Formats: sequence, C-alpha cells, structure tokens
Amino acid sequence: MHLDKIEYAGWEDCLRLRNGRVELVTTTVVGPRIIRFGFTGQQNLLKEEPDQSGLRGGGEWRIYGGHRLWHAPENEQRTYVPDNQPVPYQVSDGRLILTPPVEQATGIQKEIHIRPLEIEGGFEITHRMWNHNPWTIEFSVWALTVMAPSGVAILPHPPRRPWPEQLLPSHGLVLWSYTDMADPRWTWGEKFILLRQDVTRPASLKLGMISPPGWLAYALGNHLFLKQIASPMEGVYPDLGSAVEVFTNDRFLELETLSPLTRVEPGNSVTLVERWYLLEDVNPPTSEQAVETEILPRIQALLKLDE
Repeated sequence: MHLDKIEYAGWEDCLRLRNGRVELVTTTVVGPRIIRFGFTGQQNLLKEEPDQSGLRGGGEWRIYGGHRLWHAPENEQRTYVPDNQPVPYQVSDGRLILTPPVEQATGIQKEIHIRPLEIEGGFEITHRMWNHNPWTIEFSVWALTVMAPSGVAILPHPPRRPWPEQLLPSHGLVLWSYTDMADPRWTWGEKFILLRQDVTRPASLKLGMISPPGWLAYALGNHLFLKQIASPMEGVYPDLGSAVEVFTNDRFLELETLSPLTRVEPGNSVTLVERWYLLEDVNPPTSEQAVETEILPRIQALLKLDE
C-alpha cells in the first residue's frame, strides 16, 4: 500500500492512497469521508463543498462532500448524526481502517476499510457497522458517493427476456414523492436508465431499484467512475426493496448502495462491500445506444479482468 499524509481542502492529516495513477484521499479530522478519487493531477470525481472545507467540530451535520457512510432507513434524528470529530485509524493486513467513535445517539459504530486491488486504479471499500447497544436493532448499511456536478449516472436494468419466456417480474423501480419522471434529466431506456446532473435544475430527483448486474457508474468529462457490489436479490432491502439508489439536485448527484435490512444482535456487525474503478477516455453518454456500444464493453472487460 502506498500511503502518505497530506493536507487537502483545508483539512490537515488527510490520508492519500495510491494505486498506479489513481489516488484516493480520506479525511481523519472529521468523517470519515473519502473526499477525493481521481487520476493524480486530474479532476476529482467526487463533490467538494468549498464553504465547508476545513470545518470541524460542533453539533451540526455537514455534508462535506465525498463518500460517506450512513444507516438506513433514513431518519432525521438517527441518520444525520454529526461526524465532525477526529477519526482514529490504523493500517492492518494491507488495508486502511478508519473507526470513528461510537455514535452516542444510536449506539452504532461505523468502520470503513480501504484496500487497493491488484488491478491498477481499483480499490475495495468495506463498510461495517457494529451494534453496541444492549438490545437488538435492525438497520441497513448505506454507502453514499457524492459525485461532482455536470456528469451522467448510468444504472443498468437486469437482462431483458421476451414474453412468454419470462412470466414473472424481473425488478421494480422505487420513486420518491418528489421524483418527476417527466423531468428531462432522465433517459428511460430499455437496458439502461441515465440521469444527468444539471446545475441549473434545483428540483430533487431520486430513484431506487434492485440491480442484479451489481454496478452503477458516473461519467464526468472523459472519466468514468464505476462502483460494483455483490449482485443483490437475496434478503429484504429498505426503501421498498432498493439495493441501489440515485439522487440528484442542482449541486451534485449521489450513487448509493445498501445492504439488506438486518437484525443485528448486541456486539455484532453487518457489512457492505464496494469495489471502485476509474476509466479514462470515456465520453459522457447522450443515449442508451452510446452506453451499450461505447461504455458497456469497457465495463465488462474491466470487471472480467478483476475476477
């Protein structure tokens, strides 16, 4: 592991991990947040909040930007526990482990483990939550990656099959009350859903779904961010059965993954594992056909290479 300590976005003691030409930066004075992911010397694919850079302490929850760890289902009191204090960390068995203190309001302790993969530019992100209450609680691990603006999210549908070859439904789409399906930021395709982040449109949109292909992506500039999870389908997921979710407004777009709802006994934990990759020389798609012909083959080749 190539690891060094740097100042980033006004926070000292940030940790930078490198895997080939790709670097990942996480905060330690707040969070934890993975605040940067990109090719060295090039754009940050993750959103930064300049008005919050360098802030710490206090009882107000701040988004900060970057990648964060929550527990679901979403609840104003439980989910938005501030994470403004220093985060202890250690390096063990080839991975960086960030372990903030137990949340006093919930009795839950979060962990993020970061491990470079053998494939260049790839990282494995393990999200773990411990129940330190004296009673059993039910929750889902919820990993949210806040992407920089002006890109396009890509969500794949399960494989399509004709009637009557398949008689039962393959998956569902979950909508929030503020989601406008006629909004022009959507592209509703046969094989993919595209959602464009538009800095001129403040209205929020959100969509949830089960995604058997097990990945979702974000194209920005000439780079493609890809996050992969184990192909879901088993278990009961929160938010009416959502294993992946996407949210956008005029400031950012979020790629979100969730674990099944789990009853966690005292002293036990539940995990959610993602794998992150970066591709370059990728044009943001303007149509479903562009995804299928230009982007999907590269995603499939990358995932096959990392098997």
